[in-house]
Amino acid sequence: MKHGQPDETTAALLELARAHGVDTSIRGWDGVERTVQAETLRGVLTALGVPAGSPEELASSLAEKQSEPWRRLLPPTLVAREGSELDVAVHVGTGQSVTVSVLAEDGSRHPVPQRGDWSDPRNIDGRSVSRASYVVPADLPLGWHTLLAESAGETARSTLVVTPERLQTTQALAGQQSWGLMAQLYSVRSSRSWGIGDFADLADLAAISGAQYGAGFVLVNPLHASEPAPPVEPSPYLPSSRRFFHPLYIRVEDILEYAYLPAASRTVVENLAATLQPANLDTERLDRDSSYAAKLTALELIHQVRRSPAREHQFEVFRREQGPGLEDFALWCALTERFPADSPEWLLEPTGPRGPFAALHRDELADRVTFHCWLQWVCDHQLETAQRAATDAGMGIGVVHDLAVGVQRHGSDAWTLHDVLAQGMTVGAPPDMFNQIGQNWSQPPWHPGRLADSGYAAYRDMLRSVLRHAGGVRVDHILGLFRLWWIPEGAGPGDGTYVHYDHEALIGILALEAQRAGAIVIGEDLGVFEGWVREYLAERCIFGTSILWFERDNGVPFAPERYRQQCLTSVNTHDLPPTAGYLAGDHVALRESLGLLGRPVDEERAADAAEQEAVLALVRERGLLPVSGTPVGIQETVEALHAFTALTPSSLLGVALVDAVGERRTQNQPGTMNEYPNWRIPLAGPDGVSVLIDDLPGNTRFASLIRAMKLGDRVGADAVADPTLGYPRRVVDNRSRNPSTKECSS
Repeated sequence: MKHGQPDETTAALLELARAHGVDTSIRGWDGVERTVQAETLRGVLTALGVPAGSPEELASSLAEKQSEPWRRLLPPTLVAREGSELDVAVHVGTGQSVTVSVLAEDGSRHPVPQRGDWSDPRNIDGRSVSRASYVVPADLPLGWHTLLAESAGETARSTLVVTPERLQTTQALAGQQSWGLMAQLYSVRSSRSWGIGDFADLADLAAISGAQYGAGFVLVNPLHASEPAPPVEPSPYLPSSRRFFHPLYIRVEDILEYAYLPAASRTVVENLAATLQPANLDTERLDRDSSYAAKLTALELIHQVRRSPAREHQFEVFRREQGPGLEDFALWCALTERFPADSPEWLLEPTGPRGPFAALHRDELADRVTFHCWLQWVCDHQLETAQRAATDAGMGIGVVHDLAVGVQRHGSDAWTLHDVLAQGMTVGAPPDMFNQIGQNWSQPPWHPGRLADSGYAAYRDMLRSVLRHAGGVRVDHILGLFRLWWIPEGAGPGDGTYVHYDHEALIGILALEAQRAGAIVIGEDLGVFEGWVREYLAERCIFGTSILWFERDNGVPFAPERYRQQCLTSVNTHDLPPTAGYLAGDHVALRESLGLLGRPVDEERAADAAEQEAVLALVRERGLLPVSGTPVGIQETVEALHAFTALTPSSLLGVALVDAVGERRTQNQPGTMNEYPNWRIPLAGPDGVSVLIDDLPGNTRFASLIRAMKLGDRVGADAVADPTLGYPRRVVDNRSRNPSTKECSS
């Protein structure tokens, strides 16, 4: 550094990082700007496939970045908005003619005219290349099309995606309000469960909350696939695959072929169920491994039952529809059953489903591949049944799935999709107010360049699977579709930097697939983010997320009128204790015991108490709690806080099932792995007794909470029924909404 300026090598590193969308400085949650370490920048660039070691490599990589577009006739992928033209840069040898057209999804052909003259030529690898702009017409339909450019006997093809300007499904909720349950499905058991909540329990939960309590949706944790056999990862946010589902959630007895089991096999299954069902009353720890092992034994017996011709045809159609992605996932499952994760066979180059290791065993393991494909078919059927149960119960939305941020480093997606994932990196979050040392989620990130080169196929297929039988999807950490916190493997969670993605492509494709599925999209937009991001999401009609305790302006809690309309508003989230525990300061005590606080515990407790009191004072102002100093019970306070959310203009209100039944224990403590039993807490009431789905229709605490929300709902609004979007709903006056966030409009 000279005179406060970086030296030439450092300046070249910074320029190269910025050229590849890598942030070179970070403004933290505390407002302080920090320079990213050179070591971090080099590590990230290496993971992107960009040499950045010596000064010569830096210079060469910079030149390559500038020349790269000129080597392509067309960009690899283009994303347009419906009703808008799109300029495309076309590069050909100087003097050569080129014809550009669109081959639409329906087979029709559309000419793409040139706009403007050819540029001055540039020497690329000893060849004179010129550039011109062509304009994709604005009248193309929504969908996945192909852009073609033909020049001098060469034909280039690019993926062209036309996406909605605004997501119509979410836009249709403007001026309406509906509430729904938020539940961790694995923890919600019935008397028929095998120790873990399952797809049939989801159907029953939806039916009860919809038909009896008037819920419009039920939001569940990610149901993504984990390991194919025990032991399995307990976190639903650290899956093996985000495209496929976890057979742990299958209700064995609901499979049609169960009725045709031979007597001996049926006895085995019945004994397995009888052995595990007492665990439904266990309130200490969930035992996924025992439940999954028993279910796999039962499922293998049922799989041996010969399917009817109609059922066999349905299964084969499912396999064809899911294509190579399903077959590769099933092959990984079969290989994983035989070869541990540290077996050297997994390292044979090239790795992945097209490598020699896969080829050597694909035929040999064909029967196990079929079994794992069949498990996914069963999951698909039972998810379809759950969504139908929800809508039959009057839910306007139904089941809302949760999409995790990423996958395990040694899971199925990491193997089958390794070409579009960045190696040597994990993702997480920088330090923030609630997690002051940052978070490392131990997940490999999408490689932004390779994802675009592939036409975003893996991303699209994942979304289609999650949305296949859903009324909506919650995208965990949707901010990661704009920029994601990359951490070099072995570094601390605070020693990373942001890598930027083509958010126009990722958000556009998300909106397209959701609109085609008739589903809404909720983005979890909490944490450190740039202000324009929320405005962008609102303009595309992607819902945000508001948590009562976090909605503040310079430390002052928002009045209910300032909440966003396009939002899922709730009192808490699965990363906080249930409201009863939060009011008691359990989150502070737990983080202090785990060494996760960035300041003395007394300061943390005082700050937390002051923040809670500021919210409760506002609740009192609205007449939902008696004046300060009057004794108030925990349940009354919990109900008042939920009634407060009903005063907001938010279209969606979330009620955590743990709050509805009086649970107090934390489901997940961010920043921990095995230090706390994350994702292993069964649903119980304040008395420590297990709460089953069977108990919910007569649960007085649940009914009282919903009544309290309707009481708050009647303040300043008239209740109305809307059979197309769920009941009960109300018309909402949005004139006093938060002015800092734009809303989508027709």
